[in-house]
Amino acid sequence: MTHEKSIYIKGARVHNLKNIEVEIPHDKLVVVTGLSGSGKSTLAFDTIFAEGQRRYVESLSAYARQFLGKINKPDVDIITGIAPAIAIEQKVNTRNPRSTVGTTTEIYDYLKLLFARIGHTFSPVSGQEVRCYSVDDVATYIQELGEGSRAVIAAPLVLAEGQGIIEKLTLLLSDGLMRVYTDGQTRLIEEILPSIDETTGAADIQVVIDRMRIAPDDDTQTRIRDSVARAFSYGDGICTVISDKGAAEFSSRFEADGIEFEHPSEHLFSFNNPLGACPRCEGYGKVIGIDEDLVIPDKGKTIYEDAIACWRGETMRKWKEKLVENAYKFDFPIHTPFHELTQEQKRLLWRGNQYFHGLDEFFAYIDSERRKIQFRVMKARYTGKTTCPECGGSRLRKEALYVRIGGRNIADLVVMPVDELIVFFNGLQLDEHDTKTAARILIEIRSRLQYLTDVGLGYLTLDRLSSTLSGGESQRINLSTSLGSNLTGSLYILDEPSIGLHPRDTNRLIKVLRQLRDLGNTVIVVEHEEFQLLPGTEVESVSET
Repeated sequence: MTHEKSIYIKGARVHNLKNIEVEIPHDKLVVVTGLSGSGKSTLAFDTIFAEGQRRYVESLSAYARQFLGKINKPDVDIITGIAPAIAIEQKVNTRNPRSTVGTTTEIYDYLKLLFARIGHTFSPVSGQEVRCYSVDDVATYIQELGEGSRAVIAAPLVLAEGQGIIEKLTLLLSDGLMRVYTDGQTRLIEEILPSIDETTGAADIQVVIDRMRIAPDDDTQTRIRDSVARAFSYGDGICTVISDKGAAEFSSRFEADGIEFEHPSEHLFSFNNPLGACPRCEGYGKVIGIDEDLVIPDKGKTIYEDAIACWRGETMRKWKEKLVENAYKFDFPIHTPFHELTQEQKRLLWRGNQYFHGLDEFFAYIDSERRKIQFRVMKARYTGKTTCPECGGSRLRKEALYVRIGGRNIADLVVMPVDELIVFFNGLQLDEHDTKTAARILIEIRSRLQYLTDVGLGYLTLDRLSSTLSGGESQRINLSTSLGSNLTGSLYILDEPSIGLHPRDTNRLIKVLRQLRDLGNTVIVVEHEEFQLLPGTEVESVSET
């Protein structure tokens, strides 16, 4: 074995290493194993990784090094062949409340791109898809009417504030527009001016921009586009095409049901950006408010058994008694444990109805009496971090949740386990345009989701906070992220990645480590047990002597 194709270490004396000499081949999966205290981690992390980090810092400019501090050279005589080193340890590296599994693995970044590129916005009122039409869209519709068909391109009569219909029509005449469409027929403006009175509404009149017979020649196509653009201008974003098929209205404004929607963009789906974050919780998903777990601490109790803690005292019992006395009137199950109630029944406890006052009204009453110390103490007793009532914990503003792909919005996807997400994306049906637009993005999403499953994390959801992960989960997430980055020529050092894994998942982990090696990287794994990663790997045994 030549030193050019390996990491060569001679005279290592860090911690309990006794002047050892070792050679580790490049582009291999190498397991460093031995008894506890034999120096496995010292060799891998405090010697090899530490020297890799030191050399990286030394390669930076003097200006950059002043912010990183000085890294001491490990106590070793010779060390050569070190590639850029990445340590993946069993510890949670972040306490940032905005960091999630999705952001750490970059899957959420690709989801934002996907929804911005091919997301379809739906109105919360009618459930219909919201569309805005371009000049080309309308021109294509007119051409599809067929050669020889007749079409009228018109625009609604839009009046300025304080402007009358006669005044507007007179101005249109001066612009060279001679006709209007009203009562199902085209008429000259000069003909209808005398008949306009107080009962005439602007909505009954369409301004005729152009009349034509459809032809395939270039002049007609150019004329169609010019006329449509002019109709959008006169109609304040509205254009009407009247033909034998009837009147078809097109809007260049992104609105429906009286609501103006935002065009999907990457920032709209980012809870770390003011454009996308919920204005109430500022993208955290939690607010300081009444905590349901404090109000109803024992979910196994029924309402009759005082499940609602704040309605137990002598003074506040009347709120519960009102509910118990009238429950039969709206069929509320007061003898059913709280955890067995439906979501609608749980919401009813907070909202109340005409028969009883709910918890929302109860705490509003407590607020109104906060001048009294006992009420301030009661309010504080049930206050904590609770799910944001405006975004429901999604962290996003409501406009982002109107955008869907495959019938689901981005908040629906991040609460699904990774295994279910893989099934969703593998079965996703898109039209030809969306398939072409999203092809590369979908490849990245599917591959990263598969990496998470391969390292045994298919049960996680993308909205899981990084700070709540165990050390092993955090390590395997970083491993899957490294696979997704497709780095080559690097040195990866892992600390006992198989701890806590089922034997089935251990085999999948070995497969992932081999994938990392096959990309052209050197992978060093510190393990207690040889047999865990032995098949097809290089083994370096470190003893205490």
